[in-house]
Amino acid sequence: MKTLRQIFSWVIPVVIGLILALLIRQFLFQNVRVDGPSMLPNLVNNERVFSFKQSKIHRGSVVVFNADGVDPQVSTKTDYVKRVIAVPGDTVKSQNGNLYVNGKKANQSYIMMDQRKAGTGNWTLKSISKQNNWVRNAGATKVPKGEYFVLGDNRTVSNDSRYWGFVPKNKVDGVVKVGFWSKNKTRKSNVNQFWKHYFAN
Repeated sequence: MKTLRQIFSWVIPVVIGLILALLIRQFLFQNVRVDGPSMLPNLVNNERVFSFKQSKIHRGSVVVFNADGVDPQVSTKTDYVKRVIAVPGDTVKSQNGNLYVNGKKANQSYIMMDQRKAGTGNWTLKSISKQNNWVRNAGATKVPKGEYFVLGDNRTVSNDSRYWGFVPKNKVDGVVKVGFWSKNKTRKSNVNQFWKHYFAN
């Protein structure tokens, strides 16, 4: 009996700890590893970040989402990390390296000028939906209700909404935040706080 009590004395705390960890991961936040160069220069390959599940999604927020069912080339759960450019109801246009959301010029100071011009191209939602044969929302002129338009910061290599369309809200796992361990304040701000300065002055 004494041995049984001793076993339970350490088994129960371990079980409680595991349950708490699962609840935190499911409902609050989780650790995410960035895979690939599509978010350079602000997030690098293999960088560890947090994904907060309850955070509000803004224009300019960086999010992690499950690309299965979003990108037609993905057939298993695969996390993509991208920046939200437009929210439901928004129009989006790219011209000469500038992004215009609802006719207002977006602030893109989080990337270099060559990334804006060489990587983004000239398009509207309608033109890229036809050009890239979107499976869903072909011919759309606005971001549909409950969905988001996302781009990678490193536009020339990013596989994003330009090619396969919008990201449904139920596919978004959370809003990305760079942790306290990051020593680069500019890159950290470009991920954590940039949504506060989304439109150009």
